[in-house]
Amino acid sequence: MTAVAATRIAIVTGASSGIGAATARGLAAAGYRVVLTARRKDRIEALAAELTDAGHDALAYALDVTDREAVDTFATAFKKIAVLVNNAGGALGADSIATGDPADWRQMYETNVIGTLNVTQALLPALTASGDGTVVVLSSTAGHGTYEGGGGYVAAKHAEHVLAETLRLEIVGTPVRVIEIAPGMVKTDGFALNRFGGDADKAAKVYAGVAEPLTADDVADTITWAVTRPPHVNIDLLVVRPRAQASNTKVHREL
Repeated sequence: MTAVAATRIAIVTGASSGIGAATARGLAAAGYRVVLTARRKDRIEALAAELTDAGHDALAYALDVTDREAVDTFATAFKKIAVLVNNAGGALGADSIATGDPADWRQMYETNVIGTLNVTQALLPALTASGDGTVVVLSSTAGHGTYEGGGGYVAAKHAEHVLAETLRLEIVGTPVRVIEIAPGMVKTDGFALNRFGGDADKAAKVYAGVAEPLTADDVADTITWAVTRPPHVNIDLLVVRPRAQASNTKVHREL
């Protein structure tokens, strides 16, 4: 990968599907050169081709955000970038604290928290060098309230929230904003299905009776809006839920 010097570059992690892919489309439409990263190379290459065919500037780069050496190598390609969207993450299982699998907890922490840390640390110099950088952390309402059966995911998302909040304190005075977007119930092709190990029935029950959960495009629109505010405007934290969801544990379901 050759060095890139342009300042209107937006890097999106976890861009192979769902919110990440929708965000890449939104930022491309907003005029950014988007760099798509994810482990599934075929998917991000297909998305990059789609965006290129539509007249946008897009590049795919296979990357595992938990692999620090690979992340550091990736970061050397960029002298300046405008936006980093830390979207890579996910949930595994819905077991109680008493029965949860420590391996699932470890994987969720590695992806959601350490992955965000790896990419943010590696690219912060290029974000600063741009003179107008933006770090987006895609957390969750799980990072702001607990619910039964969500202990591991909730813990990881709380940590990701604190990462964003602390970073904002530590780099104040530099030309870099830190934005946290915390979605509630979002229906995508993969989130619930991955959480329940491919069990389609369990995944479907998450959204049962909810007339209009959020879509990936809804969240992508929110991210794009926050990123494209004037440079002096920082959206510290934006919580976005469907109208049917009042809290993590209060959801209106039609019978």
